[in-house]
Amino acid sequence: MSTAIEQNPQFVEECKPAFALNLSAIKFTHTQFQELCETNRDLRLELSSTGELIILAPTGWGSSKRNFNLIGQIWVWNEQNQLGEAFESSGGFVLPNGAQRSPDVAWVEKSRIESLDPDPNKFLPLAPDFLIELRSATDSLPKLQQKMQEYQANGVRLGWLIDPQNRCVEIYRFERELEILQSPIQLSGENILAGFTLDLTNIW
Repeated sequence: MSTAIEQNPQFVEECKPAFALNLSAIKFTHTQFQELCETNRDLRLELSSTGELIILAPTGWGSSKRNFNLIGQIWVWNEQNQLGEAFESSGGFVLPNGAQRSPDVAWVEKSRIESLDPDPNKFLPLAPDFLIELRSATDSLPKLQQKMQEYQANGVRLGWLIDPQNRCVEIYRFERELEILQSPIQLSGENILAGFTLDLTNIW
């Protein structure tokens, strides 16, 4: 996707892409991985289901601004409706396949959290009901798409992959076909985020 970036210099950000360390020979328990994250708070880490440690680099200010916009809209809706809990990118989730992921934005229905009564200092042992991944200029689109497919396979009911470079949104729904929208101005939260509409005018 380098051509798209070169044609859109506003998306060129001074940051390095994520890189992965294959630690399949070292089997992390959920507790050990969380301890690794807690002792390296300046790093944003994920662990794949195959034991690959993924180090996510900080984004440039453009992506940070867009992500704050997305989080703000979800926060306002959630405060008004009190239907669940919303999370930003430092929140960790342990998926059913064992992967430990941190979406850019996530939301979980309140009843699911209450039924687990989880330790608030630990990662949530479930897949979010809803999430957003925002592609930065250095993110690999195929890798983000693989991550979204993993979310979908692990029970995420609605996921949006927002790609500013190509001005499109990929919509992933549990047990449904992928939908791609080109330059949408709004997105519906459907029956997951009831009554919510995401405004994308400041994302493009």
